[in-house]
Parts: sequence; structure tokens; C-alpha cells
Amino acid sequence: MIFFGHRFIDSEKFYHIHSMDAIENTPANSTIFVEFNEENLELIKFATKNSVSIALHVENITQITYASALHVNYIVLQKELAKTAQNLAENYLFDAKIIVHVDEDSEIEELALLGVDGVIYQNAIIKINS
Repeated sequence: MIFFGHRFIDSEKFYHIHSMDAIENTPANSTIFVEFNEENLELIKFATKNSVSIALHVENITQITYASALHVNYIVLQKELAKTAQNLAENYLFDAKIIVHVDEDSEIEELALLGVDGVIYQNAIIKINS
């Protein structure tokens, strides 16, 4: 299991951006964190084309499949979608890792038993303004 933002484990940070200009304000070789919506499609495609690592936050099954088709690195979602997302990833052989938002360590065991790829705590996401 991959951990982002856990107090015991060093990990990379995700840089939450809202515009193309904000990419310039992120460290080199960092992973950008983007909310899935139609307004961000140009940003997502630009990042993919330029080999920028992307963590895409999704809210439903359709968006999970779009995320895979858009070739993002991480698909970030809430715990309620974890089992379905992991099943889709295994069935369709996604390249992206399924990452679930967690607030407490007590959530890790359940997610590990579901076979999700990783978890992310809120402190691993840094907001970047343009």
C-alpha cells in the first residue's frame, strides 16, 4: 500500500492547482492534484502531454473510467468508491493507482483488505495559487 501524508512515512506531496498558470508555481517533477471537471480537461491533457504527473480527484464511476482513459497517474477518491474503483482498475488493467482519502489511521485496515493501492491524508495536498 502507498501512503501519502502519513506521519510515519515520508512521501511526495500533491500540488492542488486550478489553472495552467499554477503549474509554473509547483516544484519540478511534482505531482499535480486536479479536480475532475470539464473545465479542467485542457489542463489535464496539457499535463499528460508534457509528462507531468497527475493525481485526479473523481466523484463517480464514470469519472474513474475517464481518469484511466486520460492516462493520469493516480485516481483519488472517497472511501465509498474504493471497492468499485479497485475492481475496475483490476478488470481493465488501469495504469493509474487507486488512492483513497483518509482522515484516520483506523481506516487503513479496511482499505488494505479491499486491496486499494494507497491512501492519502489531507496534509499531503498543498494548495497552489496562480
